[in-house]
Amino acid sequence: MKKSTLIFNIILSLAVVALFILHFTQKSPRNHVSGSTPSEASAALSEGLSVAWVNMDTLLNHYDMYFDMRKELENNSRNLEAQLNSKSKAFEQDAMDFQNKVQKGLVTRSEAQQLQTSLANREQELYKLRDDMQMQLAEEEQVKLRQIHYSITEYLKKYNADKGYHIILSSNFGGPLLYGHPALDITIEVIGGINQEYAANHKTDK
Repeated sequence: MKKSTLIFNIILSLAVVALFILHFTQKSPRNHVSGSTPSEASAALSEGLSVAWVNMDTLLNHYDMYFDMRKELENNSRNLEAQLNSKSKAFEQDAMDFQNKVQKGLVTRSEAQQLQTSLANREQELYKLRDDMQMQLAEEEQVKLRQIHYSITEYLKKYNADKGYHIILSSNFGGPLLYGHPALDITIEVIGGINQEYAANHKTDK
């Protein structure tokens, strides 16, 4: 099993989360643009439009939930790899014993065929076990990615209830936001709030 396939890499996976948009539940009349021309609609949306942005790389690098889940997945990966290595070593030892017995003439031809068939089946089972473990880890990783993304978006909804932003953008390498004015950067504030919420929920779960 290649370790590279088992490493938790949420930062790169979350690069696809490029844009998060929050609309007010009640729009003021001046922002109602139904039936307007594109120019009129653009002017109406620009009037009073409130925008902020979050650096996702920085957020994840300081998000306690991210580190906890990465550590959990890495532990699961090591445990599964240890199980596979243990079974592989046992198989290799049995295969060597089989070869020694055959070379020394300690088994009949019929017994040798049975042992060879048994070893071949065990080898296939090991390949299947390896594939199943990789699939299990990949599924766990995807679930944790969704959990982290969900926790961020849910926190931003609550955060935005008081702030009233029309749009909250995500900035990360390769993302759509090429530049954001520092005055609109809410990353540090979000990090403090989301970690505080996570700590409170984590303490309650325990």
